[in-house]
Amino acid sequence: MIALPAGTRIWIAAGVTDMRRGFHGLSAQVQTVLERQPLSGHVFVFRGRRGDIVKVLLFDGDGLCLLAKRLERGRFVWPQATDGTVSLTRAQLSMLLEGIDWRAPVRTADLVIHPGDERLSVFFGVHAAFSAFNRSRVMTCFAHGCRRASGPRFA
Repeated sequence: MIALPAGTRIWIAAGVTDMRRGFHGLSAQVQTVLERQPLSGHVFVFRGRRGDIVKVLLFDGDGLCLLAKRLERGRFVWPQATDGTVSLTRAQLSMLLEGIDWRAPVRTADLVIHPGDERLSVFFGVHAAFSAFNRSRVMTCFAHGCRRASGPRFA
């Protein structure tokens, strides 16, 4: 993730956006619809109609950056408003980009852990609700290549 300077605001464009838009189209939308300046250093997030793609527009001091993310499963949680903006914190943006409901942190799809994925230790660090028994059971299943265990889904 790109480190954001202190004081950077994160704005969600409510409603749906044409995901065919690029730098110029999204910059124009920031100026006209959101009434902000795209070169202000703030972050602007847009979502497509289906809800599985977001685009993030930000100015890093050297030029505009346009980032896109598509979820393979689940949808990005978006405000119900059809126009206007919503301001997010960095933590909420991080959750949004992971497909987690930033209003009430719950995943919109099962987490899939692939063999050799180093995020496994992070997963267990974050989800401390697993007891030592469940951890050993999941790890045993993971070591034997099971497709399903209690908790996360294994690929």
